[in-house]
Amino acid sequence: MGDKLLFIYKTLLAHYGELNWWPTKTPYEVIVGAVLTQNTAWGNVEKAIAGFGDNLTPEFMENVGLAELTEIIRPAGFFNQKAGCLKAVTAWYAGYGYDAPTLQREPLAKLRTELLTTKGVGQETADSILLYAFGFMTFVVDAYTARLCGRYPIETGKGYEAVKAYFEGNLPQSAGVYNNFHALIVINAKEHCRKKPLCDGCPLGGTCWRCGI
Repeated sequence: MGDKLLFIYKTLLAHYGELNWWPTKTPYEVIVGAVLTQNTAWGNVEKAIAGFGDNLTPEFMENVGLAELTEIIRPAGFFNQKAGCLKAVTAWYAGYGYDAPTLQREPLAKLRTELLTTKGVGQETADSILLYAFGFMTFVVDAYTARLCGRYPIETGKGYEAVKAYFEGNLPQSAGVYNNFHALIVINAKEHCRKKPLCDGCPLGGTCWRCGI
């Protein structure tokens, strides 16, 4: 089964190339983006991030009032809940002095547990923060991943943790591979493996058993 997963990865990689997610200036920008992208399109996140101007820093987030914060992030939707989450996850990061190297010296399991007990942070958001902001080897599972596994198919088992464990157990232990594979799954889902699939030209079209369905 691991060979099938590697085949998919190499096929998508050959088609799309290295995607290098997330290209941001600081880890904190990734943290904010991971929260804001919950239940919304990335275009809305970009509008919300633009609203911060030069103030997209943990220090600003710590001190800004909730009313002002909700107005800044309004384009991302669910702004009241996300404002509370941003405050909470910033407080978590403050525990490490807003310093990525200090945080990266901590065990992955400890950090993941801390994030999962932080207000508004679920599994996908926690793993996105740990992988994309800090380079930890933790695979991000989302709706696009589930769609690929169901259609191809890949027998991962059910539920977030089962899918995550399958990918981590059948891929090279590399944050770079986890990063790029998840990005490749997302871009292929947007280009081809949509809710109503557009199979023509899909790099997996010759091997996916649900091609055209």
